[in-house]
Amino acid sequence: MNRLKQLLDEKVLQYNCKEFIANDPVQFPHCFTEQRDVEIVALLASVIAWGNRTMIIRSGKKMFFEIMDGKPYDFLMGGKWNEFDEKNNIHRTFFVRDLIYLCRGLQMLYLEHSTMEKLFVNVDTWNGIARLRALLASANNDVSTKHISNPVADKGKPASACKRLHMMLRWLCRKDGIVDLGIWKNVSPSSLMIPLDVHVARIGRELGLITRKQNDRKTVEELTAHLREFAPDDPVRYDFALFGVGVSGLNYEL
Repeated sequence: MNRLKQLLDEKVLQYNCKEFIANDPVQFPHCFTEQRDVEIVALLASVIAWGNRTMIIRSGKKMFFEIMDGKPYDFLMGGKWNEFDEKNNIHRTFFVRDLIYLCRGLQMLYLEHSTMEKLFVNVDTWNGIARLRALLASANNDVSTKHISNPVADKGKPASACKRLHMMLRWLCRKDGIVDLGIWKNVSPSSLMIPLDVHVARIGRELGLITRKQNDRKTVEELTAHLREFAPDDPVRYDFALFGVGVSGLNYEL
């Protein structure tokens, strides 16, 4: 187990670096300084963070700098999202109508709260995600969207791993001055859960950190519990290690 921790720590140092930013959607919240701009962009960038990374970055540039004109909070609160054709595509199955849904919900959020962080204070991350999902739905005639995963089992479907939302939380809560921004001060990195994508899940199983076959909430909890043994204060730092090894295909030995 000590050798595994050593390996993971080495890989964190290798992949948690400034060079990581240029090819990752985390680059978008890095483009802004005002907290609400960063929060809005972090959520929207995480929502489209699936598929080819080059395509994700191209779609993000379109959304934040063409559609929003580089002013996400002003765009949101000014209702400028109503001016666009909802049938236009932004990223794969994410259309302008989906952006309008999220903007309507976020507008309600900022009319009620000074920061999105309020939804995640004094609850675990799963309940924070559930709060965000419920608020967005309440602003949209109580209709949920497939683009915000459900952390609770529902109608025979297992609770989602909520990979993209946990990635957003990693960006907003971890602050090491390298990749993650850490603008939220009231949600501890120790409470975060690992963003479970296919690369992280595969390497997690190869290293014996995951026993389950499904990629769902229980698997996230299992993996994070193991990683918390290595770094109780910051278990998701190992996201860089598992993702980096999974993408690079480099050999490793225990």
